[in-house]
Amino acid sequence: MEVIHTDRVVIVGAGLAALYAALKLAPRPVVMISPDELGFGASSAWAQGGVAAAMDQADSPEAHAQDTQSAGAGTVVPEVADFVTKAARNHILDLTEIGTAFDRTKDGGYVLSREAAHSAARVVRVLGDQAGAEIMRALIAEVEATPSIQVLEGVQAISLEVTEGMVSGVTLMSSEPGGSAPVLLRGAAHLLAGGGSGGLYARTTNPARIRGQVIGMAARAGAVIADAEFVQFHPTAIDVDEDPAPLATEALRGEGAILVNNKGERFMLAAHPDAELAPRDIVAREIYKQSQAGLQPMLDTRDALGATVNELFPSVAQACARHGIDPVQAPIPVAAAAHYHMGGVATDLSGRCSLPGLWVCGEAASTGLHGANRLASNGLLEALVFARACALDIDACLEGEAQTDTVELRFEPGGAEAPVEAIDALRKTMTDCVGVVRDQDGLEDALFMIDFLEQNHGADEGFANMCATATLIAAAALARQESRGAHFRSDFPDPDTRGAQRSRMTYDTARQIRDAIVVDATQ
Repeated sequence: MEVIHTDRVVIVGAGLAALYAALKLAPRPVVMISPDELGFGASSAWAQGGVAAAMDQADSPEAHAQDTQSAGAGTVVPEVADFVTKAARNHILDLTEIGTAFDRTKDGGYVLSREAAHSAARVVRVLGDQAGAEIMRALIAEVEATPSIQVLEGVQAISLEVTEGMVSGVTLMSSEPGGSAPVLLRGAAHLLAGGGSGGLYARTTNPARIRGQVIGMAARAGAVIADAEFVQFHPTAIDVDEDPAPLATEALRGEGAILVNNKGERFMLAAHPDAELAPRDIVAREIYKQSQAGLQPMLDTRDALGATVNELFPSVAQACARHGIDPVQAPIPVAAAAHYHMGGVATDLSGRCSLPGLWVCGEAASTGLHGANRLASNGLLEALVFARACALDIDACLEGEAQTDTVELRFEPGGAEAPVEAIDALRKTMTDCVGVVRDQDGLEDALFMIDFLEQNHGADEGFANMCATATLIAAAALARQESRGAHFRSDFPDPDTRGAQRSRMTYDTARQIRDAIVVDATQ
């Protein structure tokens, strides 16, 4: 395998966390690894709601932190919630200075929306539902104007090199169809910012390439994974034949849209005092129940928004139009879909994980902010705060000035095609067995199937990473014999009376759980 050395910091990923970290490291030279053209393929660009921050004088970081802890069902780390919410305002001001066109009031203030489980309107938005895309646009423009940042497009990371217990390099290959022979890149430091795991599910709102590969890569190298079982399902993915499913942002319900079924019943009134603005896990389960009962849940924006839905929420309107749905005239069919992974590589306040020499931020990390159920619009905020924290810590660890020679990669033919049918089978298994509602039989079936798929197709490194993350999610879900936040066990429907605990698991432990199930099933 060809080995390339560079003085640049290697950043795996090209979403909001990766871009922001690269900018905060400037003028220290970095090289970003992007499987797609910059701006495409990242979940960040698809975020509709906005960034949560206490920008109103009547609001406070303390209230924001309290809402974060309440939504997280007991497993949020208070120190992390305080750290993130206190930093939120400065990051909004920083993004504004970079050129993010946040919606503003006539007197120059920020337009603030209220979303589920927030006690105040504190979601800073752009063009209604364009926050992620607009923030990405501003960051990409800034990155392209920063000489210290090199972006390698069409390249994907597949594994980490660990030397004497420390991460020393990352193995890369072409992300183009047909693959390539791998190349090992050894940088001054290594930061993983490559997204979450929603695409491991057949019904998801995430871009097609975001399938837990970065978490799996770190796990296979030995990193501790936290809270893997906590996968958030967005209640209102638009229920159409499109993969990934388009999203009907929660801000619609914040503006007064209601949920009804095909009998015209507003079913959330009986489910929670906050009705449509209940925490996401509760709304998602009620949506799931309606779907399972054949009652087609729908989001009705007609009375609350009327014709203004097209102007205020253009992404939703465009998605509806693609499928012949007119939200001005009829409710939007919706379904629960895998949306955000609260779990990931366990990190501290500096973004360090259990593997020396490796930092992680963005959705691939589990910082302790989200607990068992992420508060709406805290995802982009967490990415910003910890991208900066990682950048500051990495810079402090590196001495002197680095050379700025660019990294030149030449991929030779080779490698294997991604096992498309196996990936489809894995995604279907996760939706059917490790979805909104779980039980022991389903989780054991999932682990058995994941093992079968990995045994037959695990030679492909990317697929092996997917299987590692899927194994951790299912094994942690099996081990958590209670219901908490986004993790609901029909065979253990109540929270553990002994109190809330975060989960921590290595891939070796998850494999042992999986192997025991396979042995029992084949005896």
